[in-house]
Amino acid sequence: MTAVDSAQRVHQRSWAFAALLASLAMLGPFAVDMYLPSFPAIGREFGASQIALQQTLSVYLFAFAFMMLWHGALSDALGRRPIVLAGLAVFALGTLGCAIAGNVQSLWLFRALQGLSAGAGLVVGRAIIRDRFGGAEAQRMMSQMTLVFGIGPALAPILGGALLNLLGWRSIFWAMLVWTIAMLMLCIRALPETLPPGHRHALRPRALWRNYRTVLAQPNFTLLALVPALNFCGFFLYIAAAPAFLVDLLGVSTWGFGWLFVPMISGIMIGAWISGQLAGHMSPQRQIRTGYAVLAAGVFVNLVICALAPPLVALNVLPIMIYTIGSSLIMPSATLLLLDLFPTMRGMTSSLQGFIQFAFGGVVAGTIAPLLARSLMTLAAGMAGFTMASFLFWLAYQRRARSTLKGWSP
Repeated sequence: MTAVDSAQRVHQRSWAFAALLASLAMLGPFAVDMYLPSFPAIGREFGASQIALQQTLSVYLFAFAFMMLWHGALSDALGRRPIVLAGLAVFALGTLGCAIAGNVQSLWLFRALQGLSAGAGLVVGRAIIRDRFGGAEAQRMMSQMTLVFGIGPALAPILGGALLNLLGWRSIFWAMLVWTIAMLMLCIRALPETLPPGHRHALRPRALWRNYRTVLAQPNFTLLALVPALNFCGFFLYIAAAPAFLVDLLGVSTWGFGWLFVPMISGIMIGAWISGQLAGHMSPQRQIRTGYAVLAAGVFVNLVICALAPPLVALNVLPIMIYTIGSSLIMPSATLLLLDLFPTMRGMTSSLQGFIQFAFGGVVAGTIAPLLARSLMTLAAGMAGFTMASFLFWLAYQRRARSTLKGWSP
């Protein structure tokens, strides 16, 4: 057992600590979910096309994914706390720019700045959990964090719709700025440093590239990273297509984005709670298999409803909620299995996992969602396709893991 792993055993979980880390992780989803109802209003003010508006989401996600490659590595070299504080400060600057943007091009620029900084709390938060906790305690902590985390994204589109209709779309970014500054002040006071100087890695470009190659050359990393990434795409497809899914296909007003996001986030929270209850009682592999059974149920119900039933908000959102329960059952176990592949480079491993997930999200938002948002059935088929791909990668990982245990590699 390493000194880092020994240190993990002396810390106690707390809801306050989970809430702090969850609040940091919320920035990324908040910057997506809150402003989605404002697409039509921004388009009217700037005279921008739907594709141009969709790119405000894509550029954010690509910047988010790219910087995830660095958040973890920087935190491994400089410590967890400085990276979180710097990320919050840059995010505040980008949010201010979005609030005062004069055209869609400047909005792209400041959305990219938001994306470059929004992932610091998510990536470094995962590493902080693994710094302090081990085994089942780490899984329970991740589940606690997911439960608290779920409150924000469920409320974000409702709050965004209310601000849009009452005060205009710019008020969404002003509210986001106030939240970010409050989080920065709280973290200055309460966020601990969990990586001692003796366990840090020097930030040398050659060494960094060598470490990236080490992680990426491990087939088990790629296979495990694709499992939650593709499951994420299965429901992120509906988030990216939310204006078309809710307004165009289901006839919901800009006040009603909660019809999608509240059930979706409720599913994530239910799955996270179940995952926490199963921690220590069910192996990660068995929990992931259970999650896939739930995913399959969500996909099947979605396809049947889209094929046989007329469009109805409650019916069409129900299978998405079922799906997110399954995805949330899989995520903690898959993430911990992935982080434990490289115990001395957890920050970098978390970064690469996040990069893969949100790079896929950027592709979904910029190209796949606009193509599939033409009908409810094409969206359901997209969810099914992502789920099948994820399951195949999980089977490939299990096959390799069994082969390694037998002492040979195919």
